[in-house]
Amino acid sequence: MPRINGNEIRPGNVLEHNDGLWAAVKVDHVKPGKGGAFAQVELRNLRNGSKLNERFRSADKVERVRLEQKDMQFLYENDGMLVFMDTETYDQVELPSDILGERRPPRYG
Repeated sequence: MPRINGNEIRPGNVLEHNDGLWAAVKVDHVKPGKGGAFAQVELRNLRNGSKLNERFRSADKVERVRLEQKDMQFLYENDGMLVFMDTETYDQVELPSDILGERRPPRYG
């Protein structure tokens, strides 16, 4: 996995940080009057949906992760979980409804 500098983090990047996989949701590059510049990054855990705000200096190195993307069909929402189906294997996957943020499927009914 490629290591990138803290100032190279962009929204949508997936990072390995604190023994977990995190998606960069929002990135603000800050250059204060005193001290070095840093990136203020809002991260969302890909496993449980928790959020974390972290500062990365340009000297900090983080692991950027590349994930395989697969098209899946949205089936339904049940008890706060979104259920998707792999159209090739018919396997079903459940994700917490808030993990997709603005990209979540619309509600019907």
